[in-house]
Amino acid sequence: MTYAPANRAYYDADSHIMELPNFLKDFADPALRDEIPEVSYSASIVTDEEVAVIMNQGGRHSPEHVAAQIAMGPQLIEKSKEIQALGAFNSADRTTALDMLGFKKQLVFATHSLRMPFSPSSKLEHRLRYGAARAHNRHMAEFCKSDKRLMGVAAIPLDDPELALAELEFSLANGLKAAWIPHRPCGERAPGHVDLDPFWARLAETGTPFVLHVGGAPLQLAKAWMNNGRPPTKDWLGGGENLRTKDVALLHEGPEQFLTMMVLDGVLERHKGLRGAAVELGAGWVPEMLRRLDWVVKHWSRNDANLQGLSRTPSEQITQQLAFTPFVFEEVGSFIDQSNPDLYLFSSDYPHIEGGRNPIGRFEASLGERAPAVRDKFYADNFKRIFADA
Repeated sequence: MTYAPANRAYYDADSHIMELPNFLKDFADPALRDEIPEVSYSASIVTDEEVAVIMNQGGRHSPEHVAAQIAMGPQLIEKSKEIQALGAFNSADRTTALDMLGFKKQLVFATHSLRMPFSPSSKLEHRLRYGAARAHNRHMAEFCKSDKRLMGVAAIPLDDPELALAELEFSLANGLKAAWIPHRPCGERAPGHVDLDPFWARLAETGTPFVLHVGGAPLQLAKAWMNNGRPPTKDWLGGGENLRTKDVALLHEGPEQFLTMMVLDGVLERHKGLRGAAVELGAGWVPEMLRRLDWVVKHWSRNDANLQGLSRTPSEQITQQLAFTPFVFEEVGSFIDQSNPDLYLFSSDYPHIEGGRNPIGRFEASLGERAPAVRDKFYADNFKRIFADA
């Protein structure tokens, strides 16, 4: 018996590797290895002691630990979390976990290894930025290569258009299925800059989606916004390094800005075969974004020549080419009612605790009495439309 009910196909748009410290170093070019940092869990609920035990066991869970995880059966997603989860960093164990979860396909993202490639610092040398991205992409391809259900996501910063295109070609050649790009300005360029058109064209030509994901831009607001003369606010895990109240309230601003530029600069219009998704960034902001962009284009196209060539409204472009994963605590049924059922994707966030103990149950409660066809789109059809290899 699997966690996912057998009466429907479930495609998971968000899961993660919990990288061990040597995740990048072991796969980095030898000339860069000394300059590539170890993966750190300093801003995580995972403890140094947990990591040390695993490393002392040769980078594996003990057979006893694995057996205890497998014994959880359908409760795996409820009880198996973070670095202690089955398949958190071992690909053979991940295959077992996916058998138990019952998902048809699963996108696989990194967790803590992208601080260097996705750093917003303009001072970071491109050889290090793209060298760290190459190490990540090599390791991600290795992790996912033995199970076709695992769809590895490449990390590709857009700061240098030529290097970004080269990294995309490497990722495609090595079987990765999507390109995670930072949702921030692309090396002082908008994502619709002409220099990046070859990158978007190549994605569209190969049917490879781009994805935005939490962690693709700084998680926290500028310190000045937190300065209210009162004691610091703790984050949702009880520390101070992750998302706090003000951070999560405005988490949508980065991806919304990025996708707005993609629409207004005509990227989706020029590349109608391009597909993309915003993952683990919430979805409550999506219906209003569609309404706002439609009226912006309607009224400002009188004066903005860049908008006059659009053959579809922004809401049509976004519905046809993009999709979004709601958080497990959001009311996706309401979002569907406010927009349409083609926009939203199921995700588990396995093995992160943010995914909750029973994501299918939570989403089912939100979907309520909506038609089976709406559920089919949310759990499977929208995923297969965006991710062609599904």
